Amino acid sequence: MLQIHSFVFNAFQENTYVLYDETKECVIIDPGCYDRDEQKELTDFIERNDLHVKAVLNTHGHIDHVLGNDFVKEKFNTKLYIHAIDEPVLKSVKAYAGNYGFPQYRETLPDLFLKEGEIFSVGNQHLKILFVPGHSPGHIAFYSAENKVVIGGDVLFRGSIGRTDLPGGNFDTLIKSIHQQFFTLPEDVVVYPGHGPETKIGFEKKTNPYCALTPR
Repeated sequence: MLQIHSFVFNAFQENTYVLYDETKECVIIDPGCYDRDEQKELTDFIERNDLHVKAVLNTHGHIDHVLGNDFVKEKFNTKLYIHAIDEPVLKSVKAYAGNYGFPQYRETLPDLFLKEGEIFSVGNQHLKILFVPGHSPGHIAFYSAENKVVIGGDVLFRGSIGRTDLPGGNFDTLIKSIHQQFFTLPEDVVVYPGHGPETKIGFEKKTNPYCALTPR
């Protein structure tokens, strides 16, 4: 059975997720850990649960979701995966990290790229790659049909959506991604977003002020 553990890291209050199952294999999605205390919190959880880190997965390349990429890759001797379209977004972080208060940011580049429709396996679990651009041009999400969960990054929040005013963002594209990729999932699927609390597909379809399919 899939287990999901979340951490809230850095000044952006970003959600970092560790996904694992009974095999003890895990993936770390969007490691936002920046300072030593955050790095220790993540490491202690991995070690306390005797987990083996298979990979680091990025939903997209914005600074708050990638601050811990280098640390996790080095600490656990693993590889980084992202969608190829978002590689330039990731590469741009080093140019502005200091301006956002992260002067110690260390760049690390992707080892492999994920594609829409692919299945990424961790332990006995299977995550389908959903291509959901709009917040960033190469944004992806990770969907487990068996467990009815989607790790959504900055696409759909409880009562809100990802911002689209950053370079590469587009409001119409984001809404299309939500309608065609997220809102076609079963209504009881739980969305684990990049910020804030979890929500459900059915709830957002009915109530979200930006993208609901039915009037409130």
